[in-house]
Amino acid sequence: MSEHKDVDDVSGIETTGHSWDGIKELNNPLPRWWLWTFYATIAFAAVYTVLYPAWPLVNSATTGLLGWSSRADLRIEMSELDLSNADRIAAIRTSDIATIAADPELRPFAIAAGEASYKVNCVQCHGSGAAGGPGYPNLNDDAWIWGGSLEEIALTLQHGVRYAPDENTRVAEMPAFGRDGLLDRSQIADVSQYVLSLTERDDNPDAAARGADIYAQNCAFCHGESGEGMKEVGAPALNDAIWLYGRDAAAIAAQVNRPRHGVMPAWGERLGDTAIKELAVYVHSLGGGE
Repeated sequence: MSEHKDVDDVSGIETTGHSWDGIKELNNPLPRWWLWTFYATIAFAAVYTVLYPAWPLVNSATTGLLGWSSRADLRIEMSELDLSNADRIAAIRTSDIATIAADPELRPFAIAAGEASYKVNCVQCHGSGAAGGPGYPNLNDDAWIWGGSLEEIALTLQHGVRYAPDENTRVAEMPAFGRDGLLDRSQIADVSQYVLSLTERDDNPDAAARGADIYAQNCAFCHGESGEGMKEVGAPALNDAIWLYGRDAAAIAAQVNRPRHGVMPAWGERLGDTAIKELAVYVHSLGGGE
């Protein structure tokens, strides 16, 4: 029995037998070039899966006859990079940080390496542009609680701030004047107005005048007589426009009542002395160092 073939009257080409709204589907053969390209990709894939890692197994994958590995390639490239930079890394390891910052060859290398370390370890708190945020210092400005010289930045990186596991960590604790009953509510309100007056922002001169004496008796020892701060004890300046936890009267009163204390990890043990020097040079290069 011969198979009936439906041929399109207009084109004379055999159809597939399918029709939609009177439109017949022509059974045109695929172009030869397309078929050969398709077959070539199948052959290429078969050869590739034999020569290179491809098929997943229970705990690993087939390694391929060539034994190629992207991880092995990366290790080779990193080894070559380390070898090419060995002299500069050694120089940074054996030089003091001031020498590194002054050297026209070591400084840009240290900045580049420090930036890489910053992006891995520091952006989570200080931000990708080092501008910080509420509770996290801005590293671009000139306000440094513990000092912004190369050596002071390196020391802070090395031992952290209020990081209990490091016995040499930076430590400064502001008393909880309200919680511990050192000042009552009205005294806290007055001293908050006085602190605002240090930057000419108080809206209650009488309260600020009363707060001046409270400040002198309770706060000047750490923050200075005019609110200039004291880096030796980690007391921030109060006479500028830079505030970690807010700069209005309510935020200041909250900090006086029950202060918040940030914590920064000690990076020395994790990163090593060389990376600490590089990171300190990078942070200092952002423009806010001293």
